[in-house]
Amino acid sequence: MPAGTRRLALCALALVGVRLLLPDSLPFPWWAPDLVLLAVAALDVALAVAPRSLEVGRDLPDQVALGATARSALVLRNPGGRAVRLAVADELAPSLRADTRRWTTKVPARTEARVDTRIRPGRRGRFAPTRVTLRSVGPLGLAARQATVDVPGELKVVPAFPSRADAELRLARARRLELGVRTVRLPGTGTDFDQLREYTPDDDFRRIDWAATARNPRPVVRTYRAERNQTIVTLLDVGRTTAGRVGDVPRLEHLLDATFALVTVATGLEDRIGVVAYDNEVRASLPPSHRPDQLARVVEATYDLEPALVETDHRAALAHTKARHRRRTTVVIATDLTEATVGQVLVPALPLVLRDSTVVVVAVADPEVAAWADAPVADDEAAFLRAAATSALEERARLAARLRGLGATVVDAPPGRLSGRLVDTYLDMR
Repeated sequence: MPAGTRRLALCALALVGVRLLLPDSLPFPWWAPDLVLLAVAALDVALAVAPRSLEVGRDLPDQVALGATARSALVLRNPGGRAVRLAVADELAPSLRADTRRWTTKVPARTEARVDTRIRPGRRGRFAPTRVTLRSVGPLGLAARQATVDVPGELKVVPAFPSRADAELRLARARRLELGVRTVRLPGTGTDFDQLREYTPDDDFRRIDWAATARNPRPVVRTYRAERNQTIVTLLDVGRTTAGRVGDVPRLEHLLDATFALVTVATGLEDRIGVVAYDNEVRASLPPSHRPDQLARVVEATYDLEPALVETDHRAALAHTKARHRRRTTVVIATDLTEATVGQVLVPALPLVLRDSTVVVVAVADPEVAAWADAPVADDEAAFLRAAATSALEERARLAARLRGLGATVVDAPPGRLSGRLVDTYLDMR
């Protein structure tokens, strides 16, 4: 498709100015200069390199974390014998927040050029940029040939994991403790046998293995380690309540961060952990495993989940979990403490799993609400905010008490502390 350039527009304006300065009687029609300009522009279009003769490739990373920076590039190869001046426009989604989507460049004959930009995604999910518009400018710079080509690419924007370093630190500490005094437990406490070794004065005589001692010249004791291959299932609420924002970030993002931290530590300690994401139906399900790439699999299963504006059906999710896990399981429910979802739906449904499972309920506390509840009352608006915040905090405390009364453990903490509190709760339960 032919297109004019800025130079053509300037030439047309110049002709208008010249025409105003010339006398009315001319030996040629007043429109003749315009016709000449159009003819020259048409010749320029004909001489321009066809955009579709160029080979265009896309260079994108496989994935980038939400809020992190990456580079998006187009590689332009000119197989012809003439250099080409190009204007390039890429159809990148606005939420990728590219520094620019338009470039001008020159590609010499039989070589390639590269144009790129920095992106910093502001939304999770799968992005598939495809359309690229090329405008090949003619040698006179008056007109160009334009074409839109398909250059498919795929980019996964995965959740941020801000607590990764803290989770890895807690994992390293837990591993050291397993090798230390806390790895030695009395038999019959649900721990796994580790090894037989010689008795030392610091050992409890009740740990002496008399059968092994009878075969050795010195007393032998049994040592135990924390149980491995425990099963954990994280139920991730992706319904209406997790769409609310805490610190300009949806609650779901904080719950995902806590989930990733728990997966990191649990798999590092050889426990099996899986994830079920649900609203009024199951949206994603990953069976428990302690394989080294389980975190990557959890990220893959959850990276494109967005909160749905529907009520969460906790009973259906718990029934789904109970049907698939007959053995004793630790069930972690990542949701929010509201009357509509917890008081009316989750509390009546918990007996489904409390008889044969350990239940932990995880929620994100909003520090801004706590600040409003403690703020001095300077005017009517401040009084209203304080009353509303106090009521909200009392409701959360009341719901947490009901859950604890049923036998569940509740972790209700603000962003920045939630992941650590959840991991510590898990480690204490081991």
